[in-house]
Amino acid sequence: MAVIRPFRALRPVPDRAKEVASVPYDVVTTEEARVLAEGNTLSFLHVIRPEIDLPVGTDMYADKVYEKAGENFKRLKENGILMEEDEPRLYVYRLGEGKHEQTGLAACCSVEEYETGRIRKHEHTRRDKEDDRLKHMLTLSAHAGPVLMTFRGREEIDKLMEDEVKGPALYDFAAPDGVRHTLWRVRHNAEIIRAFREVPLLYIADGHHRAAGAARVKQAMLKKNPHAGGDEEFCFFLAVLFPSDQMRILPYNRYVSDRGGRGEADFLAAVGEHFEVTAGSDPEPREKGRFCMYFRGGWYTLRLKGEFDTGSGDPVSVLDLSIFARKLFEPVLGITDQKKDTRIDFIGGADSVQKIERRVDREGGVGFTFFPVSVDELLAVADAGMIMPPKSTWFSPKLRSGLLIHQF
Repeated sequence: MAVIRPFRALRPVPDRAKEVASVPYDVVTTEEARVLAEGNTLSFLHVIRPEIDLPVGTDMYADKVYEKAGENFKRLKENGILMEEDEPRLYVYRLGEGKHEQTGLAACCSVEEYETGRIRKHEHTRRDKEDDRLKHMLTLSAHAGPVLMTFRGREEIDKLMEDEVKGPALYDFAAPDGVRHTLWRVRHNAEIIRAFREVPLLYIADGHHRAAGAARVKQAMLKKNPHAGGDEEFCFFLAVLFPSDQMRILPYNRYVSDRGGRGEADFLAAVGEHFEVTAGSDPEPREKGRFCMYFRGGWYTLRLKGEFDTGSGDPVSVLDLSIFARKLFEPVLGITDQKKDTRIDFIGGADSVQKIERRVDREGGVGFTFFPVSVDELLAVADAGMIMPPKSTWFSPKLRSGLLIHQF
């Protein structure tokens, strides 16, 4: 049973929503955030990346950064840019990018379900990043960015959601990146809450550190409120839930700064021990089990020789990224830990191919592109209680931060 509940959203006044709404905090660097927010004092980046309002070089984890986040958040509220709903509500949130469209539910989810594993995850979290989210949330007394979640879809929920979008939208705008964001206030909360009780499990798609931070917020607040009953706002966190069959995953590609100490000919020969190498290929694989490599100004297709390598047969070992690690990263490049090896960079998004080409042409090294992980593969890994390879999924399109805020 999936527990969801309405909340009294803090949200932008309608005519300022497009100015306030920003990309999530974790998809841009400080410098990229500074550029995006330039000339727009209402951008929510001033709240979720507040170091952009401090001198260049400021430690993004310094106390004054969180203090600035609180100041900027308070300013948006006091200036009437953000308004609070008069009663708890659910919201339908539709994302549109080109021909792709997905319709989800914005609601609060139970921290207890996260703690007990009914909200499943597929990534490890880092303590320092959890600390950052914990401090940010406690400074604002709010969850400022939603966790992107998914579930195995149900026809009943689809029908209820379609009925909700027949009315006028609260917001409907295209962001600078071309993604369309449309939100409706749900009229029939009780029916949707009942329908979600039939959903056995929820899955975190993107936002593991936000969810982990919310769990630690609950722990911190319970220490201050030892007689809390479990129904307090800090026992819930903000999420947007989409049916799994509507989710879209783009590949998370790789750039490696060197060839493991091998010359060009030796490198190609080493790759050829496990792969059939074909020059002049497209830059992206068209099917599972194929890989593409950018090297010396050209693209190559890599096809694994022999029988398909299933590893130990578990949901992680059969992923393309896992196979590639065993057959190329480890034996050819000596990369045994992709998280810690400083030679490897992860490049996601729709323009990742162009970024790889520019990087290799400018700095040397080699780039690799992959067929995207499927949502079913991700759910299988989560159901097995296992962890995806690092930087496996780039969900697109992205939610915007600042449209809905949950205060506790």
